[in-house]
Amino acid sequence: MNLSGIDASRRRLLKLAAAAALVGSGALPAHAAVVTNKRIGVIGSGKVGSALGGSWIKSGHEVMFSSRHLDHDKQLAASLGAKARAGSPAEAVAFGHAVLIAVPYGALPELAKSLGSALQGRIAIDACNPFPARDGEIANRAREQGAGLTSAELLPGARLVRAFNAIGAARMATAIESPGKVGMPMAGNDEQAIALAKQLIRDVGFEPVLIGGLDMGKYLMPGTPLAGEHTPAEIRDIVAKLQAP
Repeated sequence: MNLSGIDASRRRLLKLAAAAALVGSGALPAHAAVVTNKRIGVIGSGKVGSALGGSWIKSGHEVMFSSRHLDHDKQLAASLGAKARAGSPAEAVAFGHAVLIAVPYGALPELAKSLGSALQGRIAIDACNPFPARDGEIANRAREQGAGLTSAELLPGARLVRAFNAIGAARMATAIESPGKVGMPMAGNDEQAIALAKQLIRDVGFEPVLIGGLDMGKYLMPGTPLAGEHTPAEIRDIVAKLQAP
């Protein structure tokens, strides 16, 4: 019996258990935990989709980019290396453990129609913002009802989390360089979807702050008090004031 080999294995297990305990206790920042690689489908490879997709690749994930312009997606994927690829929106949904949707808000009804039941049960991060001048009546509806609830109606069956809605794309590409300093407010109702979204938010350098269910998505868009860059503590203070009677 190789006792030295057994001892070495036991030491490794003890080290892993100690590291997990430190992360769980808050002694280590959550973003210091070992990244568990995921596959992420990105629908909409404009500024937001390409910035976040590039950062996820840097943190070790695999990303499939998709949009109406497959040639552009192929060029983007080629520029980002072996962990990037391109495909159709339906292929991106099938590929990903999670899907980032970053398209103009007015495109959501057509997107949902084209995907059919493909989003059923899939974890989807909604980064779309409603702008009436660009998106028309659907944007007015989202602003009146709240973007979180409206997106859930437009993307039925998806396990939706609303995030990445009020910080510029340039910051989304660089937050990974100084992780944990900027908070990322998020809203959702599904615990597993929230847990995965939190991991993916940390993996691009932000600290996730759950502000409530999808009904709170009305505050996750430009022009609200949560827009712009805030520390996690500042986000919690703003939310407390929004909810105050």
